[in-house]
Amino acid sequence: MSKTEALMQAFRRAIGVRIKEEGEIIEGEVVEISIDRPAAGGDSKSASKTGKLTMKTTDMETVYELGGKMIEALNKEKVQSGDVIALDKSSGKVTKLGRSIGRSRDYDAMGPQTKFIRCPEGELQKRKEIVHCVTLHEIDVINSRTQGFLALFTGDTGEIRSEVREQIDTKVAEWREEGKAEIIPGVLFIDEVHMLDIECFSFLNRALENEMAPILVIATNRGITTIRGTNYRSPHGIPADFLDRLLIISTHPYTEEEIRKILDIRCDEEDVNMSEEAKLLLTKIGVETSLRYAIHLITAAALACQKRKGKVVEMEDISRVYQLFLDVKRSTQYLMEYQNQYMFNEVSGDMLDDGDETTTLA
Repeated sequence: MSKTEALMQAFRRAIGVRIKEEGEIIEGEVVEISIDRPAAGGDSKSASKTGKLTMKTTDMETVYELGGKMIEALNKEKVQSGDVIALDKSSGKVTKLGRSIGRSRDYDAMGPQTKFIRCPEGELQKRKEIVHCVTLHEIDVINSRTQGFLALFTGDTGEIRSEVREQIDTKVAEWREEGKAEIIPGVLFIDEVHMLDIECFSFLNRALENEMAPILVIATNRGITTIRGTNYRSPHGIPADFLDRLLIISTHPYTEEEIRKILDIRCDEEDVNMSEEAKLLLTKIGVETSLRYAIHLITAAALACQKRKGKVVEMEDISRVYQLFLDVKRSTQYLMEYQNQYMFNEVSGDMLDDGDETTTLA
């Protein structure tokens, strides 16, 4: 699968289509179900079951002839006399809505999942609007091959021809004009966007001009760097013409109070009981090193507490794991001090003499 095809499929997954259609349903209370089983002397496998279903509303009562498939559907839902059900005439789907409130006294005890509803009013046959929510990608896959529906579950979608997508877009546009469908643009999030090359950025430029394009959110932690596939440098590794289309959100480092709140939430999520002194120490570590490093120490400190058979993580547990596991700054300092003892050392002596913390390792 090409890079642009993967991006296109991601775009189409983020675009929802709400398809509306009217279907005929039969909704009412079951009065009686009678099933005629085939005679034992005949071929029981070839003979099909038949039966009759009596349903009613507050205004009318009707008897329906049942075939084998409908009997199986009713048996699957365990429909019995007194249930309120809905039958889809087009698909034959049986939906059990609940138990008629008039039959609430039939049994001395009922399960907590039993739902009592009133007997429907009006006619048995009604027209009801049915809403299906799918994505454009799912429509693409189903129409791209004969076994397309199975490809949705296996994930083996492969390349989808542009002609198929054009036909689907045309059909969806017709449904929109007729009021049968509604487009719901979603959100597509691309992390580490600087890893995309110039070909991908050119594709995104064109894809965003489509009227059905989703909201695109991208994230990167790069500064002025080279655009992949070119020799040009650009802010965040993103071409200037694409960057001009974006609303750039600036981020700021967390304050000490915010780090404390995040660590509290993380401790609750991981079911770690930690003393206030230990949380203060962990917050200080998060301010001096990084929030990610402080979060990693929570699980390690909980294991250290478990080893000493304690129930609450104390300062000694935080100090213990802080000594065992290094953060990036201490690890870099350690490497600079003992660089001569490592293989393939590529740090020059001048870099070692320079005390700048931003020194990068080749």
